[in-house]
Amino acid sequence: MSVSHNGKLSSECCGNERLKHNLLIIFALTVHFQIVLGGEFYNRVCGHLKLLEKEYFGLEFRHHSGTYVWLELLKPLAKQIKYTNDLFFRFIVKFFPPDPGQLKRGLTRYLFALQIKQDLSNGSLTCNDNSAALLVSHILQSELGDYDDELDCHHLELKQYVPNQEYLDHKIIKFHKRHRGVSPADSDIHLLEVARKLDMYGIRPHPAHDGEGMRINLAVTHSGVLVFQVHTLTCLSLLLLVVTLFCFSILNYLCTCYAIDNM
Repeated sequence: MSVSHNGKLSSECCGNERLKHNLLIIFALTVHFQIVLGGEFYNRVCGHLKLLEKEYFGLEFRHHSGTYVWLELLKPLAKQIKYTNDLFFRFIVKFFPPDPGQLKRGLTRYLFALQIKQDLSNGSLTCNDNSAALLVSHILQSELGDYDDELDCHHLELKQYVPNQEYLDHKIIKFHKRHRGVSPADSDIHLLEVARKLDMYGIRPHPAHDGEGMRINLAVTHSGVLVFQVHTLTCLSLLLLVVTLFCFSILNYLCTCYAIDNM
């Protein structure tokens, strides 16, 4: 979707109307920066999608430093964006609830399902082979309907839902056979039910350093702050934190806190 100079949104989405295969909704920005707040722009996007549960989502854009950052809702676009050439936003899930199946509206669950598909295909949602095959089987039921041997095999040849999918085809087909009669909406619910139980559900690691200068990754989830080893993404600890100091500069954030005993 793009924003015209009069502030209206026009449909130019990647993929089809409902963005069936990709949550990466792209927006080209051509509004007057000086007068538009990030929140106003975000609300226009959600209004175009007819999305009411918008608090779970956000817009990312590539900062001039090369990293992706969140669009801040209370700041004018002009304060956040320095260069407008080839500027695009990514509409993605920002907050992952413990049970996305309990989301109130079907559109919200559908967008969450798209995010799970996206994370599964790019390898950020890691899981074992059985879980990966089960997830893909629910995607096939949602997109293709009931199992059909010729259609399933042809579709899996054309579409890559998960890395190294060719080694999982037989398991995917085995699971898909069990989903006969399940509707696309229910398939999305089943997909979310499987995904929420995975160790990497909703995890977006961010590079950081601990108090001794060691490189770590941090991720904020509904249950607390996760600390990961850099190379293996092995979870070292789950912390419930009380923040005593938070400050930042253009390139660095400093967070001083202490952990709460969760026992």
